[in-house]
Amino acid sequence: MVALREVPPPEPADEARLVEIDDEALDAYSTAVSTAAARLIPSVASLRIERRNGGWGGGSGSAVAFTPDGFLVTNAHVVAGAERGTATFVDGDELGFEVVGRDPLSDLAVVRASGSDLRPAPLGDAARLRVGQLVVAIGNPLGFGGSVTAGVVSALGRSLAARDGQASRLVENVIQTDAALNPGNSGGALADVRGRVVGINTAVAGVGLGLAVPIDAATRLIVAALMRDGRVRRAYLGIVGGTRRLTGALADRLGRSAGLEVVQLLDGSPAAAAGLRAGDVILTLDGRAIGGVGDLQRTLIGDLVGRSIEVTLDRDGAIRTMAITPVELRG
Repeated sequence: MVALREVPPPEPADEARLVEIDDEALDAYSTAVSTAAARLIPSVASLRIERRNGGWGGGSGSAVAFTPDGFLVTNAHVVAGAERGTATFVDGDELGFEVVGRDPLSDLAVVRASGSDLRPAPLGDAARLRVGQLVVAIGNPLGFGGSVTAGVVSALGRSLAARDGQASRLVENVIQTDAALNPGNSGGALADVRGRVVGINTAVAGVGLGLAVPIDAATRLIVAALMRDGRVRRAYLGIVGGTRRLTGALADRLGRSAGLEVVQLLDGSPAAAAGLRAGDVILTLDGRAIGGVGDLQRTLIGDLVGRSIEVTLDRDGAIRTMAITPVELRG
């Protein structure tokens, strides 16, 4: 039988030091969260939605101001079926807004409030996030304006299914966090400790799990298109594909490990008309490297519609170049 040795209590001086260390850690955490919150709370509004039938949706979600002249970003599902509403800020300002544009395939939307002196939130870059990093969620859960929760980045690179009519896609690189989210948080800010918005909260995935659409180079293009055109034009190729590891020699030549394998071609699609086949591995499209579905989706946002572009692919070990003319994706 092994005897358990009793551990003596810490000396008073040691115990005081442990308490001091705990206090310092708590102070650092609290300071980080409160600093980020103070910077962003004035930029986050509660949206009251007026539906097309003239009724009010009440407490439907949140939005983040990103320009002083009235532009706010929110979720597309928050303003679905609406053209206008009221944005209420924590200082009591109530501003009417109109929906500028929505993109259900990214779950992002832009609205414009009537004010001209909004406090814009600084935008960060979700590409720089790390798992375990402290993040702060600010929104209006259950109608309680200016609510703040904190947690960590639980995972990166998640995918969120989105649909618009018959069209569907995966929103790539979605941020997973354990910061508490509730109905009404949708459209609010997910921020780093410097108070920079790195995501727009979009869904509650389960107890202790929330998801946010990242603010990165791809979503900035979407927001810019919504501001400019009220919608996002996406090119359509008609490919169902998945990531395919490249052979050693080809991987060394290209300096990367994967391409996009064509698993299926949709009937009558631009890809089928161009002569692509199932089993082809797409390496580049319009001069941009394609290593998977995410790369393809990012490339198809922009000015490719109706323009003949070059696709480079690996077919049975031989590199081929073909021309393809994308059409516009319709819902």
